[in-house]
Amino acid sequence: MTATASAPSSVAIIGGGPAGLMAAEVLALAGIKVDLFDAMPSVGRKFLLAGVGGMNITHSEAKPAFLSRYAEREAEMAELLGEFDADALRNWIHELGIETFVGTSGRVFPKDMKAAPLLRAWLRRLRENGVHIHNRHRWLGWDAKGRLRIANADGELLLKPRATLLALGGGSWARLGSDGAWAPLLEAQGVNVQPLLPSNCGFEVAAWSEFLRNKFAGAPLKNVSLNLSGQGPRAGEFVLTEKGIEGSLVYALSAQIRQLIHSKGEATVYLDLLPQRSLEVVKKALLKPRGSNSMAKHLHRTLGLDGVKAALMRELLAPEQFDDHTRLARSIKALPITLVGIRPLDEAISSAGGVPFEQLDANLMLNALPGVFCAGEMLDWEAPTGGYLLTGCFASGRRAGQGIINWLNKARA
Repeated sequence: MTATASAPSSVAIIGGGPAGLMAAEVLALAGIKVDLFDAMPSVGRKFLLAGVGGMNITHSEAKPAFLSRYAEREAEMAELLGEFDADALRNWIHELGIETFVGTSGRVFPKDMKAAPLLRAWLRRLRENGVHIHNRHRWLGWDAKGRLRIANADGELLLKPRATLLALGGGSWARLGSDGAWAPLLEAQGVNVQPLLPSNCGFEVAAWSEFLRNKFAGAPLKNVSLNLSGQGPRAGEFVLTEKGIEGSLVYALSAQIRQLIHSKGEATVYLDLLPQRSLEVVKKALLKPRGSNSMAKHLHRTLGLDGVKAALMRELLAPEQFDDHTRLARSIKALPITLVGIRPLDEAISSAGGVPFEQLDANLMLNALPGVFCAGEMLDWEAPTGGYLLTGCFASGRRAGQGIINWLNKARA
């Protein structure tokens, strides 16, 4: 591969996801020349995949609850979201000519539920403001002179921009470009990178029975709630898989479940099959005369428990528990599912770990690499699905873009 020096660019952005594109917009609107490089044939691939089945762009819940979704990184994310929160994001989308609405769950969607029209409108605005997007350009790190190495079909570009933003995503969905290959490149430059771990992911049980796997793998459990010790119950739905469980309700607890499995080897979640009914109501229903009906028919007739819910009860409860109405009622309200494994990182919706905020200044510039900034899922934070991930990525991209402007202004002073 022949290396060729290229003309310097004012700012180079590596990565064409929401964070990189948002930073590009901030810079371009400030009149700064921007070259954005992405290894994939087109930008925003993970963004588009997230929109399959409905583009959940953000969430409408009150700010204190919204910020709590970032858990250990609530304080840092609150700083970013103070400048660009869910309402600001919706207004920004409206300025692109895309209408939004709030769903029954409080999640916010584009009116047509699609990601592609939003991305097209955004890219049109970026190009109109002079952003140059270079696809199939893979960042390889730095050479001995501190120049960016970027491989393309013609060879290797060597760039010395005035500032660089790294917005390369986390470690999940490698086929869409988020492969975590950037981590050793930063570590070689003295940047401490926390290991990339699955987040918003599925979990495994020791083993489901062959019957449950064959008949109910892929079946959704709807109108249920999950409770994890130390966490309040969360209502929603999830899916039974061949090896365990996954889905939005599981994702909401994924960070805590992962931490317990790493520290103790397992985590037990408690499934409330009938969260809309109290323990006393369930117990009273079970005490109704059963007559000649089987227990399966009795559960169906009195409580509407059948299908995957009834099968899961049979899977997890001992036969004698069905003979004790009090124990059975308690189990219906808190059915224990012990999880012992975590599905692989590349199956996860997002990843935890990455560049800690402690390695960055307030502008999201790396302390070890002046003039190099980071944003998006590369940073060490995580959040459940529901719009929180995207909102965090947009907000960090805006902060990094403004941080680069601050850096350039300081250099000129």
